Amino acid sequence: MITRRNFTLGLTAGAATLAASTSALGTLNKTSQTPTQKAFIFDAMGEIRDVYTDSLISEIIDSGLNAIAVTLCDPKTYEQEAFDVTLAGIHEYDTIIKNNSQFYLKATSVKDIERARTENKIALFYLTQNSTHIGRDLDKIDLFYSLGQRVCQITYNYQNWAGSGCKEKNGSGLTKFGHELVEKLNSTNMLIDLSHANMRTMADVAKVSKQPVHISHTCAMALFENERNTTDENMKAVADTGGVVGICQMRPFMTHEKKDVLHVYFEHIEHAIKVAGVEHVGIGSDRDHRRLNMTPEYIAELKREEGANFNDKEWPLYFEELNGPRRMEVIWDGMKKRGHSTSTLEKVFGANLLRLYRDVVG
Repeated sequence: MITRRNFTLGLTAGAATLAASTSALGTLNKTSQTPTQKAFIFDAMGEIRDVYTDSLISEIIDSGLNAIAVTLCDPKTYEQEAFDVTLAGIHEYDTIIKNNSQFYLKATSVKDIERARTENKIALFYLTQNSTHIGRDLDKIDLFYSLGQRVCQITYNYQNWAGSGCKEKNGSGLTKFGHELVEKLNSTNMLIDLSHANMRTMADVAKVSKQPVHISHTCAMALFENERNTTDENMKAVADTGGVVGICQMRPFMTHEKKDVLHVYFEHIEHAIKVAGVEHVGIGSDRDHRRLNMTPEYIAELKREEGANFNDKEWPLYFEELNGPRRMEVIWDGMKKRGHSTSTLEKVFGANLLRLYRDVVG
């Protein structure tokens, strides 16, 4: 098991290799001089939609995004429906990539990131935000792995066969089946994502996993009490596995205020760095790349997608300053102004996730 202590001890020996790999990724086919274009940028969990125009995708690439993990389907489904919609989600993303092959590349390993950089494309990794698509049949992990899935959340918001989500008031920790699932995911080299899990399930997985685990999109419970946020104890537990805590951009997870509050987002990144260590923090936006307006049409789209999760008092979910395809540039510039070094930013914006994916996915 790669513990935080072992990772720290090995960091000096491995620093040259990691620096060389991220440097190579950061310079391939990049002629512009903006910081996010020169650096390697990896979004631990974000959105790519079939409605994106060529000009929008080009702007996303120009802003510096190199790799992203995308959610395959609606995670609020169970059993056969979950299986069916996950297969459909894989087909949908395969089609999006095929129809936009000048922009996207399906990624199943770190080598695909390197190829995407060479070709000036975005590498898309497939992620499910639940494990309900396998039911209780662990062999289905092999099926979905063969189809390209590389990241699997243990739970979404509620109890499933493996454990309990963050909305359960009396939910379990990791179940007996959950232990078997963790073992299977470890042996398959599928990255475990603890987003949406309750704190007990999260702690249990971090304790028993023999591979590094991560939380692709969360915020700090110590700064703002929200059921989707993570305690300092569990941030440390994830770091101790060698994993990464991705800080998301969902404004209601951080503040009830809606204007001039971008500094709050930076504070959550900084808190995670303080708690987990700079080698164990990343960015998982959980956000759309479009420049959004709260029009009746967009609100209707949200209601269709969110269902019972839709709460009009919380919308818009985004920070206005991060509303659009160039948000990584805004975050980089803001963190730089707050005194963070280029080395720190390179780790948080991509190098930490690159190391994690190399360690687990290969």
